[in-house]
Amino acid sequence: MIRVTVWNEYEHERKIPEIGKIYPEGIHGAIKKILSSEDDMIVRYATLDEPEQGLSEGILSDTDVLIWWSHARQDDVTDENVQRVIDHVHSGMGLIALHSAHFSKVFRRLMGTPCTLSWKHGDREKLFCVNPAHPIAKDVPGCIELEDEELYGEPFAIPNPDEVVFMGWFAGGAVFRSGCTFTRGYGKIFYFQPGHEENRVYDHPDISRILINSVRWAAPVKRLASPPDNIELR
Repeated sequence: MIRVTVWNEYEHERKIPEIGKIYPEGIHGAIKKILSSEDDMIVRYATLDEPEQGLSEGILSDTDVLIWWSHARQDDVTDENVQRVIDHVHSGMGLIALHSAHFSKVFRRLMGTPCTLSWKHGDREKLFCVNPAHPIAKDVPGCIELEDEELYGEPFAIPNPDEVVFMGWFAGGAVFRSGCTFTRGYGKIFYFQPGHEENRVYDHPDISRILINSVRWAAPVKRLASPPDNIELR
């Protein structure tokens, strides 16, 4: 069984009524529902306002794949918890960073770059699968159309990915590396751009399929008790 923790800062859904109507159980609740339908996954969620910000050693030690959604309170995550997550990624825990988690302290430190991008509120996106042989693309169509999504555009200040699985094209004229994989230590990382909180993107069956595939791909083959000594800890 793959042990999945869906971590969400859980801010917009509580503070903005319109977003609360879209995700009445939080974005973490919506993603947990998607993954809980799979027989090979045990899913729980954690949020920023829980003890130790939902990122305790006990939780992370019991997590094979951590899914991360954050936006408004990126800087509220403590440096101690950021380092704890990074240590577990280097030891083999998978990490899936969704949408605005590109600017989370965890993702930026793992990338070692600013992770900045261009953006515009509200647009139409065509999400193209440019690497159909990749496991994350299994049973995913060549193009997914999202009528409402936040525009993210290049340049995206990340290191060269191991692989680009999805490319986004936006009606506003931007293109974006919307689905990228990385390896840090023994851990696999997948960044996936769709997921703006004002849109029902996680209701889309193809987006759900990508999330499910990415969890299976990121699940560790080998998990160490502590980070290896022979890699750079960013």
